[in-house]
Amino acid sequence: MKAKTYLLQLQKLDISINQKLMELHQLQSKLKIGLKTISYDMEKIQTSSSTEASFAQLVEKKIDLENEINAEIDSFIDKKHEIINQIQSLDNPLFIMVLYKRYAEYKSHRQITREMYYSIQHVQRLHQQALREFEQKYLQQNEIK
Repeated sequence: MKAKTYLLQLQKLDISINQKLMELHQLQSKLKIGLKTISYDMEKIQTSSSTEASFAQLVEKKIDLENEINAEIDSFIDKKHEIINQIQSLDNPLFIMVLYKRYAEYKSHRQITREMYYSIQHVQRLHQQALREFEQKYLQQNEIK
């Protein structure tokens, strides 16, 4: 695995969590609508209606999705901590700054150039050098899982 691919795991996990949170929000909206359509003041004739059954399925899906999101958030926090520690263990402070801004804060090269007051070419060069050092330190030693 290349260093860039490894470091991009954080952003992919973050995107996945955010998409699932949006899905959860949609489910919650459906549940609110479902609560308004179920009438509990009428006398029951049969054991359950299809509306109540589909409502129960939505509740189950919501609970499952919440558990999945919580597990992904736990995984994300652990992975982010691990990657930040690895980045911070590099020797060159400029490499640490560039990799941290790029992969922990998800900043573009342009944003990094503005913050560090370097040219885009210099930031790109630092980024490539930092990736090489990261790869040598972690990927070649098979420390990254």
